[in-house]
Amino acid sequence: MKTSRRSIEKIVEDQVLQWNRIHAEKKEAPKGVNVITVSRESGSGGTILASRLAEELKFDLFHREVMQEMAESAHISARIVETLDEKGLSVLEDSIASVIRDHHLWPDQFLKLLMKVIGTIGKHGRAVIVGRCAHCILPYERTLRIRVIAPMALRVHNVSHELDITEEEARKLILKTDSDRRSFSRKYFYTDASDPLLYDLVINTARISIDTAVKSVTAALSD
Repeated sequence: MKTSRRSIEKIVEDQVLQWNRIHAEKKEAPKGVNVITVSRESGSGGTILASRLAEELKFDLFHREVMQEMAESAHISARIVETLDEKGLSVLEDSIASVIRDHHLWPDQFLKLLMKVIGTIGKHGRAVIVGRCAHCILPYERTLRIRVIAPMALRVHNVSHELDITEEEARKLILKTDSDRRSFSRKYFYTDASDPLLYDLVINTARISIDTAVKSVTAALSD
């Protein structure tokens, strides 16, 4: 179900209030890696893992759908970006320029807003970001980039069970969703979302349970 614009605005305002409260208390974002990006195959359990990580680490969770809505609205994205001070904004602009240069991008309005929104979340830290190629946008030194995968049979079973649809319907949905995500990655960042070299940790949920994956990720953060 598509999140309504009013719901997105409420999410944004709540998040802005939280960031402002932290700033007023003069709490700085922890040094080192304090943002987790989660790229996932459809039905692999990546969204569940992201939620568990956010809960375990007490990080803010930003889903793909919310990121998409934020980037599609200049007003909402501006509200996010204005939470940065002058120094933070300067660092953000430099970081975006570096991404554009390194990936040889010709960003349209949507991509510019997306990079600003994700970059701002990255600056505040303590966040888990699901999808929208956040792993291509945020600086490596502050980001743990995760890819979650699973065999097709398991993914079909998961989606069929979750949505109460036939396995054939689940397979078609998975193929379309994965295709859409690959297209997004190629269109905006000229990358293959399935390339393991884009990630710090690739988790196969057919071999590693969500509980074990949470422990693995938290251990990687502490290294």
